[in-house]
Amino acid sequence: TPDMQYFDRLLKIDLPPKQSAFLWGPRKTGKTTYLRMAFPDSLVYDFLKTDLALDFHRRPSLLREQLLAGDDDAGRRLVILDEVQKVPQLLDEVHWLIENSDLRFILCGSSARKLKRGRANLLGGRAWRYELFPLVSPELKTVDLPRVLNHGLIPAHYQQESYRRSLSAYVRDYLKEEVLDEGLARNVPAFSRFFDAVGYSHGELINCSNIARECGVDSKTVREYYQILVDTLMGRMVEPYKRRTGRQIITKAPKFYLFDVGVAGALTRRQIHEERGEQFGRAFEHFIFTEIVAHASYSEANYDINFWRTRSGSEVDFVLGGGEVAVEVKGASRVDSRALRPLRSFTDEYRPKKAIVVCNEAQMRVVGEISIMPWRTFLQELWAGRVIA
Repeated sequence: TPDMQYFDRLLKIDLPPKQSAFLWGPRKTGKTTYLRMAFPDSLVYDFLKTDLALDFHRRPSLLREQLLAGDDDAGRRLVILDEVQKVPQLLDEVHWLIENSDLRFILCGSSARKLKRGRANLLGGRAWRYELFPLVSPELKTVDLPRVLNHGLIPAHYQQESYRRSLSAYVRDYLKEEVLDEGLARNVPAFSRFFDAVGYSHGELINCSNIARECGVDSKTVREYYQILVDTLMGRMVEPYKRRTGRQIITKAPKFYLFDVGVAGALTRRQIHEERGEQFGRAFEHFIFTEIVAHASYSEANYDINFWRTRSGSEVDFVLGGGEVAVEVKGASRVDSRALRPLRSFTDEYRPKKAIVVCNEAQMRVVGEISIMPWRTFLQELWAGRVIA
């Protein structure tokens, strides 16, 4: 839309000759716009256009015939297949063209689930994998925290004033287009009850049997439902950290975080009016998590992100790089010594290189081995590669 700002994105796709790539990302994160700006001379097939998708469904070989009939110049161009999950059969043709021509492809989509489930050819490592996330702090001129937590960071929602309507439409469209139309869940009412339950247990330990009871399905189905969310890029699991068999650590249950803080807010009908309280704290932790996830991917460091929890309930929010860095997130504007206990016990046991509390304090300070960092400072350090390289 004309009044929407274009954001300069951090993702860099730099393909050598003959190299192809997949670009995944949740719907509306800006993949199509990004590819249009980054590769203006490319040839684009957009399978959101129903007639085009139908033609290629009927005759996947059409792609090869059209591309090989192109002039010599077309032979060197980059070909973008947008929403490729709509026509999984095309991947065999793409595979053949990668092997037998100079064409390069970027295959773009919001869900690999349909491709995997249809046993589609995922090109056996011939295509590099990239992911585009919602906006991250370095892509914004200034980070307006209440706006981020309420609107979320999908570009259109972040900019809109009537964001609540857009967010609830986004959630409805996801259920309809990704889950219903693609036939991913047989029992749609149960899946939408599950989707509501996810909002409330978001960022907590997953208890499949509790959720199963609420949705009227069994635990195995709940696990499958979570897998649908992961495969359609709506969120990710965070596994507990375990290095040596610590006597203390008991939890095997992972946690689940949605991909966007605004979408999580829409599911729980949350409105944050001030920078304090439990709702603020949970949304704030979620925002920091989404920044860490995007940083791990964009920096290509791809470090592990875990959490740590003991039998007595001591918990550290995020353990990065297999124990290299421990991060605790606190919404408080004053972090007292009691709040440092879990991080202290983690530090005593595992000796990470860095232990950080990300919070709403105004100034950075250090207590023993723990750095207490205002969140803006933490994000600057993270993106500068100084938290974890």
